[in-house]
Amino acid sequence: MQRRTLIRSALASAAVVAAPFVRAQTLPAGPIRIVVGFPPGGGTDALARVVGQKLSAMWNLSILIDNRAGAAGVIAADYVAKQPGDGNTLLMAHINSHALAPSLVPKLGYVVERDFMPITLVGVTPNLLICNEAQPAKSVKDLVELCRKNPGKISFASAGGGSAQHLALEMFKLRAGIDALHVPYKGSGPALTDLIGGQVNYCFETMTSATPHVKSGKAVALAQTRTKRAKGHPNVPTMDESGFAGFDATTWYGLVGPGKMPQAMAKRMNEDINRVMQMPDVMEKFEQYGAEDGGGSTERFAEFIKTEQAKWAKVIKEAKVTTEA
Repeated sequence: MQRRTLIRSALASAAVVAAPFVRAQTLPAGPIRIVVGFPPGGGTDALARVVGQKLSAMWNLSILIDNRAGAAGVIAADYVAKQPGDGNTLLMAHINSHALAPSLVPKLGYVVERDFMPITLVGVTPNLLICNEAQPAKSVKDLVELCRKNPGKISFASAGGGSAQHLALEMFKLRAGIDALHVPYKGSGPALTDLIGGQVNYCFETMTSATPHVKSGKAVALAQTRTKRAKGHPNVPTMDESGFAGFDATTWYGLVGPGKMPQAMAKRMNEDINRVMQMPDVMEKFEQYGAEDGGGSTERFAEFIKTEQAKWAKVIKEAKVTTEA
């Protein structure tokens, strides 16, 4: 009996010692880079910095944000896809790089399912359909009527051809059966400047970018593009409520690693990122950015990406969208 007790005690002690070692093995050995496909200051960059700061403290590892802007996030995604699977390089994936580009970009240098390991969906934000104060139509119903009376003349800015904002417009045109003028810009900043200045009439824009202009009164929000109202804009109706049942055109963000990353490492990171997103100060910051419904399993994120790809592939095909648009 005494010998059995000693064996049990020895095994228990070994398990206690081994547990931290096993957990340590599921984290990268050195500093981590989170690559962001957009310049500093945007929504993707902001969320990456919030999450990165918390994980750095939790893991006692240096985490750097590496901004590699260009091609609506595709350049950054292509770079990370080709990195080793040691977990030292991660990507803050974006709807553009992981749901739109596969159907839009000829000869894309990566295959999403093969070249990336999903870790965690970080957040989903609606777009806001906005206009400047001078526009006559300030409801979705009136805007549809205006576009039907003036086919091809009512202008809609976007952050660029093939962007999430552009695709939201194309979905609207298909669902409403209207013709409108798409005016692509090189980013949200110049698009919003011209919208407020009256050079263009309307636009779908990310909640992160549009909110300051709506709050200041320089822009008017007609609708938001998720099927439920975001906490940050409780008085702005959804497109669903405005006569377009099921209309869902979002911008979303999520952490992924290179495809060769061990699944055990992705699962460990997923657990800790889920903890981070439950921290009250992180929840408060995410609410400011309009980012909701993040978290869940790696499998949930993988399925989400697949669903988004299928949805937007259909819109891109039906609207005949190209990257030159």
